[in-house]
Amino acid sequence: MIEITIKDDFIKLGQAMKLAGVVSSGIEAKIVIQDGEVKVNGETDTRRGKKLVEGDIFEYNNVQVKVNHV
Repeated sequence: MIEITIKDDFIKLGQAMKLAGVVSSGIEAKIVIQDGEVKVNGETDTRRGKKLVEGDIFEYNNVQVKVNHV
């Protein structure tokens, strides 16, 4: 599992995917999210602007990423 650390109260799903390095661009994130290839806390989520907070876990391409807060 990859862990990312944020300074703000939340991070949007597309931004978190880029930060974790599981996608190479915002466009790629948008496409895979809209295609239903991303799960947030075990549920498929198609909202690129979905706000993730500390403790949330998203999964894409068999890679799990946990959001931590400073």
